[in-house]
Amino acid sequence: DALWSAVAAHLRAAGVEGVPAELDRTRGLRDIWNDPGLLLAQCCGYPLVTAWRDRLRYVATPVYAVPGCEGGTHRSRIVVRRGDPALSLAAFRGRRAAINDRGSNTGMNLLRDSVARMADKGRFFGSIIETGSHDASARLVAAGGADIAAIDTVSFAHFERYEPSIAGRLRVLGWTRPVPGLPLVTAGGTTDRELALLRAAVRAALADPRLATARAALHLAGVEILRRDRYDIVAKIEAKAVRNGYPVLA
Repeated sequence: DALWSAVAAHLRAAGVEGVPAELDRTRGLRDIWNDPGLLLAQCCGYPLVTAWRDRLRYVATPVYAVPGCEGGTHRSRIVVRRGDPALSLAAFRGRRAAINDRGSNTGMNLLRDSVARMADKGRFFGSIIETGSHDASARLVAAGGADIAAIDTVSFAHFERYEPSIAGRLRVLGWTRPVPGLPLVTAGGTTDRELALLRAAVRAALADPRLATARAALHLAGVEILRRDRYDIVAKIEAKAVRNGYPVLA
């Protein structure tokens, strides 16, 4: 909320009209991303290059100060229960995997990429449980309802700080490959001038010394403006899985 207030103030000072005073937490992400009046939101890299490719414009990439994030990249930690004796990804063949969403890069696409070479006739896991969030996936693995999950490393860092009882029941089995981090986006119809103002406002808020406490609470270290085509690697990862006969995580 503090960061948004700062971004909004910069936008109003630049003459942008109709800037919301508060963040909208009343709608689902897909409704927000699909809104032609969307000003600013955060998005997963997977929908950005698939279903929402022509409906969203890339704004910027937050940089996070957590393990597994270098510059504007991030990755997932592949986690299992701390007491599980299995020591390799191959040992989880036929077992239960938790994913946050079929449209998630960190929870699904990167996990599929990690096991694709080991899949047999389009299958690797015994079952897939779709939980709805990284938080729910981590809790399910910790509680024994699933055996393995890929958790975005920023989310895992939040668990370590704010939910140590959950993080403490999990063990990091390995890491996925790195990809560009979770992008900030705006509506596809946003003009180049409006996009430039958004980028300036985000940069100003993420550099404002008065917001150091808010940034630290979110593990934010700054922001980068990447080339939009950097995110194409996410679609290429999926295409490789399809070529290998593993189009659906199963």
